[in-house]
Amino acid sequence: MTDFVLVAGAWLGSWAWDEVVPELRASGHGAHPLTLSGLADKQSRPAGQQTHVRDIVDEIERLDLRDVVLVGHSYSGIPVGQAAERIGDRLARVVFVDSLVPADGESFASCWWEGREKFEALLAGGDGFWVPLTPTDCAGQGLDDSQIARLVGGATPHPAATLTEPAVLTRPLGELPATYIKCLLDGDEPTDDVTELLTSERWQLVEMQTGHWPMFSQPHELARILLDATRG
Repeated sequence: MTDFVLVAGAWLGSWAWDEVVPELRASGHGAHPLTLSGLADKQSRPAGQQTHVRDIVDEIERLDLRDVVLVGHSYSGIPVGQAAERIGDRLARVVFVDSLVPADGESFASCWWEGREKFEALLAGGDGFWVPLTPTDCAGQGLDDSQIARLVGGATPHPAATLTEPAVLTRPLGELPATYIKCLLDGDEPTDDVTELLTSERWQLVEMQTGHWPMFSQPHELARILLDATRG
């Protein structure tokens, strides 16, 4: 039995996986959606990026999970990628869902597509948080009105420190067994760093014809891809 540990991106909690989890469990696997500190029902907990890495590692160790497929969406690819190398032989595979990937000494902010300065300007008015997304942010991402309402309605402010603190890696990310899911409505090609990682024989690319939040727009297809990942 594989144990899936599912970590959603910025603003979101474990609830974001509600339509994916039942299909994983119905196939005989464990599914453990995780809310990171400072988000959703854990908003009261202070958090930096390394807090999020510890959240993931601690949950896997607390539950004594083995044969773990560790899934990180969007922002959470950064802490998930770090946690993946820290859980040792508990890891079966890491799956990055339309996400950023960690680079040693770099942060989410330093990877922002418009540059760190513009991203930090976005954070400046948030009183220590990245303000939640709006319905306009969800346009063109393959979501219907009810899915947008659910996504936006459940979003909570995201702790800014998790976005500006640097990642810490001790080995090349390309050495990990990994699947990268590219959601094509959010861009035709992976970023340059992901493209380079995909040259590793241990990495594979899967494309989805949907937008950046496939757990909402195509949960059944996403579940199928995750189940395929158990077969390497």
